[in-house]
Amino acid sequence: MLIISIVLEGAVTVIAILAARQGRPYMYGLALTFGAYVLYDLARFLRWDVEGPLLSGLFLLATVSALVAVWGLYKDRPR
Repeated sequence: MLIISIVLEGAVTVIAILAARQGRPYMYGLALTFGAYVLYDLARFLRWDVEGPLLSGLFLLATVSALVAVWGLYKDRPR
């Protein structure tokens, strides 16, 4: 299941980048978030020796970028 998760997270990352390039720059936040998830899951899958604080910082960055992306989606909603 981890491989399926990595593939799906990668797909979300690519689609978010494509959306960002079409005039929705806040989608880069979602791309960064899911890119971080891909790195995390790859590290688990490949058993990389990665320190806890590094992963914690990566997840904090992912959370902040997701917040920025969702805020952009909220502001861009049709009225």
